[in-house]
Formats: sequence, structure tokens, C-alpha cells
Amino acid sequence: MPMLHINPVFDAAGRNYQQTRIAHWDAIARKRDTWQGLGKWYHRRLAEVYRFHVPPNLRVLELGCADGRLLAELQPARGVGVDFSAEMIRRAQARHPELIFIHADTHDLSMLEETFDIIILSDLVNDLWDVQRVLEEVKRLCTPRTRIILNFYSRLWQVILGAAQALNLATPNLFQNWLTREDVGSLLNLAGFEIIRATQEVLLPLPFGGLANRFLVRFWPFNHFALSNFVVARPIPVRAEEPKVSVVVAARNEAGNIKAIFERVPPMGRETEIVFVEGHSKDDTYAAIQREIAAHPSTPSLLLKQPGIGKADAIRAGFEQATGDVLMILDADLTVPPEDLPRFYEALVSGKGEFINGVRLVYPMEKEAMRTLNFIGNKFFSMAFSWLLGQSIKDTLCGTKVLYKRDYEQIAANRSYFGDFDPFGDFDLIFGAAKLNLKIVDLPIRYRERTYGVTNISRWKHGLLLLRMVAFAARRIKFV
Repeated sequence: MPMLHINPVFDAAGRNYQQTRIAHWDAIARKRDTWQGLGKWYHRRLAEVYRFHVPPNLRVLELGCADGRLLAELQPARGVGVDFSAEMIRRAQARHPELIFIHADTHDLSMLEETFDIIILSDLVNDLWDVQRVLEEVKRLCTPRTRIILNFYSRLWQVILGAAQALNLATPNLFQNWLTREDVGSLLNLAGFEIIRATQEVLLPLPFGGLANRFLVRFWPFNHFALSNFVVARPIPVRAEEPKVSVVVAARNEAGNIKAIFERVPPMGRETEIVFVEGHSKDDTYAAIQREIAAHPSTPSLLLKQPGIGKADAIRAGFEQATGDVLMILDADLTVPPEDLPRFYEALVSGKGEFINGVRLVYPMEKEAMRTLNFIGNKFFSMAFSWLLGQSIKDTLCGTKVLYKRDYEQIAANRSYFGDFDPFGDFDLIFGAAKLNLKIVDLPIRYRERTYGVTNISRWKHGLLLLRMVAFAARRIKFV
């Protein structure tokens, strides 16, 4: 692989800054041929965290890739690494010939004319001359769905790292920027990005640090003493073209609500279809849907017989058959008014969020809309899952959720990561969205009292199941 070197335009101070660092990292590359120090434990933990955020077989760019070890760990379908150290690039090419490595300065990425799914800046921003300029270069290489992942040292570790470097236990660094998470957030915003989530990682970068790095660092006050800040960001979105919408309705014993669904679901996007999945009702729900489809020939609609049991099974069946670009869930009990669906549509298509989650717990509810213990339980689970997922989730069991079909297909493809024991389907979608680092947005609605039928949720049975799911999600999302 031929090497390419780009000389970005700096003033004299900037050129001196870069040349000093190039010489420094060339020397570090040669030193690492026979020396590792204690940093290998830190880098092992970094790789674990990155593997959680980056599924295999994506297009991945790493800036400041050094010898390419992290990039190789992520098993990209196309992996490109950029570094200004010729010595680092030589070693990366020799060790990972399946990847592409470019000798260039990250302040000028004009040699790249492609886009990536993931762009990584690992322990780079604190060493850059002009962070905003690099982020602006990165923006050109993004699609609307690209995720930028950065990690950088906390200044609280400055003295400890300095001591370890003086004792030849850690890789020496030159004078650093020591940016805070707030600094990085502001620079990302100036370059056209917004933060999705931010965490603290690596409390104890030593061989016996597993418990501290997986568990203790998730809790106050230990999280404030972590070595590394992690930030996941996305390009600030622009409005998408008007897509086709599929409203999926799981209907079991809801015959009395079917006519109102046809009358009240508003048109959205370039076309709106209603997909009914009838779930082995004891009343005449199936026949009622057939009658209303015949009575509303101008409304694109589809009727499916649910193949299995449970709401999750019904929603999955509906999503699979839906032909829209946008997937919406509408509960057949109409406790969430269909007239609110355009708000969900607008939040998604405008780019404000990529997973729009209905929230019933903001506005006061109608008299019998939710029993008191159910309300308290939902509050508890919303706090638990907000902490677990690192994004605000004020209501975990509101049936109305909206996302793009392309994102749902990725969630479905990675469903095995969490398992398949969610009878509601809500947590399957929420966990999947969080794992993909989708931007989750809560949308408050006024929750209405049922006018027909009774709830299919068992307070105690399903409450215990949700506790199991909290524990499971903690293992698979929080304590990775």
C-alpha cells in the first residue's frame, strides 16, 4: 500500500507543533517494538468498549490509528486508518494487510472521497493543534447516519499519568489540550455534530481492574474518577424527504375500536397505510377489520393473522409486512389518540430524533387511564432504563413508538444480543435503538381512558418480568 502524506497549511507555530509530535510518535512506534508498559490493559478495555458500540462489518475510519490494533479489533467490512506518524503506518500495514492505512495529517483529509458508518478519534483530540478543523474535515466524510466516537483522557489523571510516564510504565505524551466533555461537546456543535450519549470508562487500567471498570465506574462518585471520557455523536440532521408511513396496529379483542381507527388515523408523508395484526381475539375483531377495510377502499390497509402470541410477536409480524419507510405502533385501545401521530412523524422526519418514544407520564391522565400502582411501576422503570441506556426514557411501556424501517431491520438483525423474552416488544425496540446509538427522543402525549375492552397486561406477572429485563439489560448494556 503506497503511503500518502498531506501537508496541511499551518502557521509557523502550528507547523512546529505538528513536526514535534510527528517525531515523538515515530519514536514511540520504534519503542513499542520491544516495550509495552502497563498501557496494554487500558487499550484492552478500550477495545471492549468500542466493540460494544461498533458492530462488525461496517465501514470504519480511525483517525490517529497508530499501529492499527483498535481498528483491526472491530472487524470492519472496510477499515481505513489515518496517522501522521510514518513509523506507525509502516507497522500498521505490516500487521494488518487486510486494512487500508494512509500516512497523512488528520487536519487535512482531502485524500478521502468516501463516507463511513463509524469514525473513531481515540485518544486524539487532546493531542491536536486545531480540534474544530479536524471535526469539520470529518463532517465531509459522514452520512446522516454516521456515528462519531471519541475517547479522551480526564484531566484528573494528569498527575497519575505523568508519574507513570516518568517511571517508564506508560507511553509518554507531550503537552496536552486536556479538554473536558463540555469542551468537546461545544467543538462538536461548532463543527455540525450533536452528542447522543457520553460515559466515563476505565477506572483502574490494571490487570485486576475488571470489577472496577465494568461496575464501579457506572456509579457515583466513582464515575467522576474515570480515566477516559467516551462521547458518541451524530451529524446535526436536516429534514428528510417525505416518506411512506406504515401504522401497525396489534388488535386483540378490540372490535369496538376498529371503525374509529380508520376514521381517526390522519394521512402522513406521501402515503399512509394501516397494517392490522389480529391476535386470536375472542370477539369479532378480525371480522370488524375486514368490514372496515371494505368500507374504506381509499385507505391503504393490510390484515394479518398473528402467527404466535404476545404483542411483540404481533408487532414484528406487522413490521415485516409493512411497506412504509417509517414504522409506527398504534395501540388498538386508542389510549394514545391517533391524532397525535403526526407529532411523532414530524419529530422523526425533521431529524430531531431517530427513535421517537411516546410518554404518558408528563400530562395528567384521565380518571381510569392508568392505575396508581401501574403509574408508580412505570416511573420506576423509566428511571432505571434511563440510567441503563444513557438517554432519557421517561416511559418504557407506552405503546406508541416510531422509527425508520431501515433502523428496525438493524435492530432485528442484532436481536440475539439481548435475547427474545420481551412479550410487549417495547424493550426489544428500546434496547436495540440504544445499542445502535440511535438518538432517542421522548414525546409527551395525553393518555386517555379506554372506551372499549380491558387491558391485556398483568400487573404482577409482567412487573416481575420487567425486573428480570432490567437485570438482563444491565449485563448487556451498562456493565459491558
